[in-house]
Amino acid sequence: MSSDALSVGARGPRRRTILTLSILLSIVAPGLAAAQGLPAPLAKAPVGTKLVVADQNEALQTLMRASGAHDRLSSQVTYANFLGGPAILEAFRAGALDLATVGNTPPIQAHAAGEQIPIVAARTSSETDYSLAVRPGLTIASLEELRGKSIAYGEGTGRQPFVLNALKLAGLTKKDVRLVPLRAADFPDAVRTGQVDVAALNEPHFSRYLADFADRGASALPKEQNDRLPKSLTYLYASKRALDDPAKLTAIREFVAAWIDANRWSHANAESWVEAYYVKRQNLKPADGRKIVEAEGRFEFPLLASLIPKQQALIDVIHEAGDLPKRLDAREEFDLRFDDIIAAKSN
Repeated sequence: MSSDALSVGARGPRRRTILTLSILLSIVAPGLAAAQGLPAPLAKAPVGTKLVVADQNEALQTLMRASGAHDRLSSQVTYANFLGGPAILEAFRAGALDLATVGNTPPIQAHAAGEQIPIVAARTSSETDYSLAVRPGLTIASLEELRGKSIAYGEGTGRQPFVLNALKLAGLTKKDVRLVPLRAADFPDAVRTGQVDVAALNEPHFSRYLADFADRGASALPKEQNDRLPKSLTYLYASKRALDDPAKLTAIREFVAAWIDANRWSHANAESWVEAYYVKRQNLKPADGRKIVEAEGRFEFPLLASLIPKQQALIDVIHEAGDLPKRLDAREEFDLRFDDIIAAKSN
């Protein structure tokens, strides 16, 4: 575990260090807001404060409600379901959203488009976000064997740098494969029907694909090869308009703390989480749901400042592939005022 990650169970000197950091950040954060001319949060969100939060596959709202975190929020939170980061970005542009959970790429695309949707919290995992599913009848044993294959490509989603990193690790470029632009929602059908040879699928779509089409020879890149790819990184990002409103800013800070609690609950109560989401919402068998939760690995909640180099590396991979008009500065994608909340949740 990295020295800057905040995870469950910190003890001894490490816990004292985090406690000291939490106190320091609680002092620095208000000063940072004032120095930057930003609004400061209120002591409590006023009655009637509302947040609209984007969701995908109903995962976030189920997590927040099943864990009890939603009921502890003082603001009125509603969840809107979307398919993929690009659709969420369009809703932000339309002023219809205050907050969203997304992969690592939508903040980059928003930045490139001139949209201000700063990252306010993050969750890392010891496992990858996606697995590379292979069409029925085809077997691929290594990343290097991606050469010449057709690969589903979702620009503006977390699948974009995932595929680009796969090619880079294999010593390949975009010219060595055929990238097929598709919406994220179309990836499972594309690989199932052979429209593409390979598609990066997340759960529960990956497990469903392998189970439902096993008799047709559905397969995947071996796990040891998939593990060569960058690990999962999920962001919470918020509209600048909401962050400029003291009431909504306060509500978002409260949501960040509750989101961290909810994620920790899902690991401490895996059976309840599997039943609430994978069985009741996704109609999977309990055993399949447990396998998915186990595959997610350990969650950590790093300080945002510590993630700037990692986000810059993602930006550089996308820029080197020719998918960004210019190289961006990752520092502009984070609202570091939230690091005091993240540090406090480690206590």
